[in-house]
Amino acid sequence: MWRSKAGSLRDSKHPERSSALRSISNNAKEGLIVGLGEHIYESTKLAALFDVLVDRGCPAGEILRNVNLTVDEVHSPKSRISLADLVTACENAIRLSRDPHLPYRIGSSIHISAYGMYGFAILCCPDFRKAMAFAELYHALAAPLATIEFTEEEGVASWVIEPNARAATDPQVYRFITEMQVGIHISLMRDIMGAVFTPDQIRLAYPKAHDFGLPADQIGCRLNFASRTNQIMFRSAWLDQAANLGNKTTFAAVVALCDDLLNDLKLRIGLAGEIRALLLRNITNPPTLVAIAKLLEMSDRSLRRQLREQGISFRGLLDELRMQLAMKYLRTTRLANEDIALALGFSDATNFRRAFRRWTNKSPSEIRTK
Repeated sequence: MWRSKAGSLRDSKHPERSSALRSISNNAKEGLIVGLGEHIYESTKLAALFDVLVDRGCPAGEILRNVNLTVDEVHSPKSRISLADLVTACENAIRLSRDPHLPYRIGSSIHISAYGMYGFAILCCPDFRKAMAFAELYHALAAPLATIEFTEEEGVASWVIEPNARAATDPQVYRFITEMQVGIHISLMRDIMGAVFTPDQIRLAYPKAHDFGLPADQIGCRLNFASRTNQIMFRSAWLDQAANLGNKTTFAAVVALCDDLLNDLKLRIGLAGEIRALLLRNITNPPTLVAIAKLLEMSDRSLRRQLREQGISFRGLLDELRMQLAMKYLRTTRLANEDIALALGFSDATNFRRAFRRWTNKSPSEIRTK
């Protein structure tokens, strides 16, 4: 039987499960966890989507329907958007265009110069392995619609791509964002390693569809569907080439600027971000609002008031985190609902399933089968 004490997860009969569940807690602590509705990101990706659709004759107002941005603000460096805005724009794109390669075209239209200091730092990396590590570590600066993970083993390198929680509830949006992100990755890899860069294989975690898909002839490799993950795979030999544009001195200076940008993101997230970080320390047995108020050295009354002024609730923050983690592990692991339920602090799988349906209007099994 599973037991949860002081945030540790143990199963004496199945130690591999304990290891997997500990991994959930450890992985959850990595990176910058941002709410979908927080307006903190530059409009780079939304502008690329907007430009591609306008070029295809789509009305600007329809592209931005229900997006908190005007046409005049799309290309402004001062504009800030939320991840929810980006997902809404993707939903609009699906509605407006019948171009089967639209998501890939949008992604491949984004070049490293569009990413400001984040892109410049990638370009200045003294070697390509550092470029991969930097891109992964600082991905929060790129208005991430998906989590990305880079691995390298036995001569094969790969990027794993997993769209965010809201996208994962709609299989069409999930595929759209995945294929757009594949386009972005290939475009950026060709920018830094040369136009001849070609993956060896792309795996997609869904069946082949008829509405849109990746253009294999433009990518230059085979596509495998219904895989466990979304993955771009290529030979590690690509990473052994000399980084002709790399510069150690410039790279160090630009990394410092990117650190400042990340700190600015954290400041923009503010109180909600601090609470998320504290909740993620032990999502299995999350601290109460009163306990968090003490950790933040304020009264629980003051904490409630500040959250209310920001239109945020403590329960909403906890639910959002649990939903994001649940979506991630339903799609990327084989853990049973019972295991995920306990890892996220639910007493049993039944309560987890009820909460999951309240968050997404779907059952966990519906997400696993997408």
